Amino acid sequence: MNHIKNLFSFPNPVNEISSRLVASMVVVLSVAAIITGEPLLFAALAYGFVARVATGPTLSPMGLLATHVIVPALGNPSRPVPGPPKRFSQTVGLVFSVTALLLLMLMESAGPAKAVVAVLTVFATLEAFVGFCAGCFVFTQMIRFGLVPESVCRECVVSPTAAVN
Repeated sequence: MNHIKNLFSFPNPVNEISSRLVASMVVVLSVAAIITGEPLLFAALAYGFVARVATGPTLSPMGLLATHVIVPALGNPSRPVPGPPKRFSQTVGLVFSVTALLLLMLMESAGPAKAVVAVLTVFATLEAFVGFCAGCFVFTQMIRFGLVPESVCRECVVSPTAAVN
C-alpha cells in the first residue's frame, strides 16, 4: 500500500533544472503537434501531463528523461523549488492538453485544438527559456488571497518570487 502512495505522489521540493528541461520537451512536442495535427502527438502531450500531475516524473517519459538521463549527464545540477506550485502548473497544462485532445477528436477542424496547444506552448516556452512559471505565479497569488491555505506551501508564503527562477 505504501508503494502505491509513493507512486502517486509529487516531489517536494522539485529540481527547477528538471522542470525547465521538461518544459523544453513540452515545447518541442507541442510545436510538432501544431505543425502536423497528428492526434497521437496531442494524446502524448495529454498523457505526459496526466502522468506528471499524478506521479511527478515517475510515469512521465519526459520527466524520466529529464531526471534520470539529462540532469545526471549535466553533472546533477540542482535548484530546489517548492513542489505544490509546480504540480498546480502541471494541472493547468493537463487542462489545456486534454481540452485540445477533446477538441481534436470532436471537431471537424484541428484549428481550435491547435490554438489551445499554442497557448500552452507560450507558457511552456516562458518556463523553459525565461524561467517564469505562470502557474507558479498564479498559485502564489491564490495563497496570498486566501484561496489556497498557506499550509499547502509554506515556502510559497516565505518566497513569493518562487514563480521566477
